[in-house]
Amino acid sequence: MITGPDPDQQIDLRGTPCPVNFIRCRLALEGLEPNACLQVDLDRGEPEQMVVSGLRDAGHRVEIISQQDTWLRLMVICGGG
Repeated sequence: MITGPDPDQQIDLRGTPCPVNFIRCRLALEGLEPNACLQVDLDRGEPEQMVVSGLRDAGHRVEIISQQDTWLRLMVICGGG
């Protein structure tokens, strides 16, 4: 498991369907300062693929800091891509 800075904000999107989970991540990041950290709990599979790639494409740094069988925890650095 990778450890990182303490998050400035946390959201739990487990059980949230695509593309709503990606939209909620983007809205949360809009309210943060550059280089702030957003911790996101997210389902594995399609949500993982869509959210991680979408946030990276938008210029954010995304690191997987914890993985479980059905979900994972991301640390997203706002504008840190």
